[in-house]
Amino acid sequence: MNPMNVVDLLLKLLSCKSLTPDDAGSLAFIEAYLDGYEATYVNKEGVKNLFLSKKFSEGPHLCFAGHVDVVPAGDNWETNPFVPVIKEGNIYARGAQDMKSGLAAFIQTCKDIEDFQGTLSILLTSDEEGEAKYGTVIMLEHLKEIGNLPDYCIVAEPTCETTFGDAIKIGRRGSINGYLTLQGKQGHAAYPAKAINPVHQIASILEKLAGVNLDNGDNDFAPSQMVITDIRAGMEVTNVTPSALKMMFNVRNSTKTTQEDVRLHIDKCFEGLDYSLELAQGSYPFVTTRDSKIVESLAQSIKNITGIDTKLSTAGGTSDARFMGAFGIDVVEFGVINDTIHAPNERTSIKEVKALYNVFKDTIKYFN
Repeated sequence: MNPMNVVDLLLKLLSCKSLTPDDAGSLAFIEAYLDGYEATYVNKEGVKNLFLSKKFSEGPHLCFAGHVDVVPAGDNWETNPFVPVIKEGNIYARGAQDMKSGLAAFIQTCKDIEDFQGTLSILLTSDEEGEAKYGTVIMLEHLKEIGNLPDYCIVAEPTCETTFGDAIKIGRRGSINGYLTLQGKQGHAAYPAKAINPVHQIASILEKLAGVNLDNGDNDFAPSQMVITDIRAGMEVTNVTPSALKMMFNVRNSTKTTQEDVRLHIDKCFEGLDYSLELAQGSYPFVTTRDSKIVESLAQSIKNITGIDTKLSTAGGTSDARFMGAFGIDVVEFGVINDTIHAPNERTSIKEVKALYNVFKDTIKYFN
């Protein structure tokens, strides 16, 4: 297939209505476009995962990774979200920032590169925006089985905050969800002594929970903070006290706080009370060391192309980079500005897309 420029490639990818977990033919197109790369599919439960690799010579294995799927468009679009429109230097379409701009940049980089001292690869999934249960992690398990895990990985998620090049992510916090039920004894509001009111019980405890930092953070991570997301009890009447109270919370945890630490904190706060607690770890924290070759190379390339000394960040939610970290791969994330992701009229600029392509091409030279 004849090569395109990075903007034309992005327009092609944006035209694929790839709502999770439907790749809408985009993976087959990418496979054909990178015809010099060996293709491996590992599909499960309706999720397609594609790994493309090319061994140029002996040396390190550098992988670019991302997802072809996008979230539903929703309402209030000024244009058709799956017919990309260029207006005043911007490209409007669902997935323009998250993350088909990143896909186009690294796919075109791998298409254009003529020499590399090692192996270049691309890992793509159609289920990052969904549960991600049968996505990237399934392919990584396969690569581990055959002894072909990458040494380094760049996930092209949109990471920049206000200016292209101002931030890359070298790690992510984990996510712990908590579900607590505090038992009481229902009664008449006029006779509080005959009841056990769980709302009254928790009132003095909340100051030990709401917004409390469970650690002090470090050079890579902000403190792990307990965030209360829901509290409910009672029957929405004024004369009956509730029989139980339910509370939900989330902790975006650093490497300094574990699920067991959260449990011990809750146990201490609710000592002597009748309660139950369920904790679920949605993702685990990871960080790539600042002196890793991939961190230093990418940061230097951003400086070369943009003139910006980029910030090394671990802020934000989860991404598929968490799976790379769990498999011991040095992974970073870098992409365009992320100010319209998942929003109506999502857009990115042509200037950013071209700059991202140039950063990726420049990064590769540090491995040669």
